[in-house]
Amino acid sequence: MSDKYDVIVIGAGPGGYVAAIKAAQLGLKTACVESWSSSDGKSQVLGGTCLNVGCIPSKALLEISHKFEEASHDYEMQGIIAKDVKIDVTKMMERKSGIVKQLTGGIAGLFKANGVTSIHGHGKLMANRQVEVTDSDGKTKTYEAENVIIATGSKPIEIPPAPMTEGYIVDSEGALEFDEVPKRLGIIGAGVIGLELGSVWARLGSEVTVLEAQDTFLPAVDQQIAKDALKQFRKQGLNIVMGGRVTGAEVKRKLVNVSYEDGKGKQELKVDKLIVAVGRRPFTDNLLAADSGVNMDERGFIFVDEKCKTEAPGVWAVGDVVRGPMLAHKASEEGVMVAERIAGQKPQVNYDCIPNVIYTSPEVAWVGKTEEQLKTEGEAYKVGTFPFAANGRAMAANAASGMVKIIADEKTDRILGFHVVGPQASEIVAQGVIAMEFGSSAEDLALTCFAHPTLSESVHEAALAVNGGAIHIANRRKKK
Repeated sequence: MSDKYDVIVIGAGPGGYVAAIKAAQLGLKTACVESWSSSDGKSQVLGGTCLNVGCIPSKALLEISHKFEEASHDYEMQGIIAKDVKIDVTKMMERKSGIVKQLTGGIAGLFKANGVTSIHGHGKLMANRQVEVTDSDGKTKTYEAENVIIATGSKPIEIPPAPMTEGYIVDSEGALEFDEVPKRLGIIGAGVIGLELGSVWARLGSEVTVLEAQDTFLPAVDQQIAKDALKQFRKQGLNIVMGGRVTGAEVKRKLVNVSYEDGKGKQELKVDKLIVAVGRRPFTDNLLAADSGVNMDERGFIFVDEKCKTEAPGVWAVGDVVRGPMLAHKASEEGVMVAERIAGQKPQVNYDCIPNVIYTSPEVAWVGKTEEQLKTEGEAYKVGTFPFAANGRAMAANAASGMVKIIADEKTDRILGFHVVGPQASEIVAQGVIAMEFGSSAEDLALTCFAHPTLSESVHEAALAVNGGAIHIANRRKKK
């Protein structure tokens, strides 16, 4: 088989493997390079961070821990007596690993079904769209391509005050591998990853303290939603310290001693495990030859235009390694767009309609603009909210906290932002994404018939509330 391809994709995560499959479906001779190996080093592992040590395993643990918490605390009030509920951490981890194995194996099957050639090794982009692949034995082989798609993803950021220490100070990947529930758990960073991991272990019995250096909780989230979420997380027992800047962490006598400063001065925290979850950075280690023609900014992100083209002809980059939110679904959309553009089509990702989700309980999800952004931009807007406390289905499910919030343009009524904190927010937000993708007004949603009783009725009511017409809550009086 010739070593020249129409498309070579470097990286088999949600951006890379999706791009490779789509390119092959469009009749392009396609190969995908991935360096991730199984624990014995013999076989290739597809799926990237998301499937192996990110989105999927964390959601498996979130689901299991949520069920455990419900059985332990919430069943009795619903008439279900389940005494002495226990968690088997080993079985929980086996379940998580089984799901990961099934999904990563599924990608290998999809590659085969679509005719994608899988190349195992570390890919490096050379000049003129040549890709040098180094295998586990250190042997190199060079491949040629008409087009190269870089989809190498990201890796956890490490910080000097809290160096990784096996078994004690870990990153988000290590936090998915605990073999027992830590009695006391510290987390640096109250972002998406920190809150999700904190939720898992708090539900299973850990005493969790989250240290966040910023003074604003979830600054990217609409602050009405963020404040509601913070109140609920604290009510659940998560000790979230805002303005807590970590200055040091060291292991002494099988405990991690964490030093930090907050508004009250210098503080100390002793924990059994410490998770560092301060964000992720682009993974570009040994990726680009000096003459590859591809440029990066000072933070390591590859420069691309709105179509994901780099400055080198025929070279594209997608996902966490380029600008924009580090989200698996954003990477996949970019991967599809690039494959279709290579095939001569002209799609474009609508970056205004990419949903964000935090899979805590309650979930937090949003798409579009926040009130804070619109105020900064000087845009006139109107807001409608509806609480799940007034939703029959949410009450029946014992999940009546949170709200749906819809922000619309003051003059045109077009939906500008759609925000949810509450049950199934990750699913409900898709209604906002679809509405915004089609340029809907709040009135469009208000005139739509929603099934009763459903959680989605809260979307209907929030849309009605935008223009003062909600049925199941009192509407704000309009100013005369």
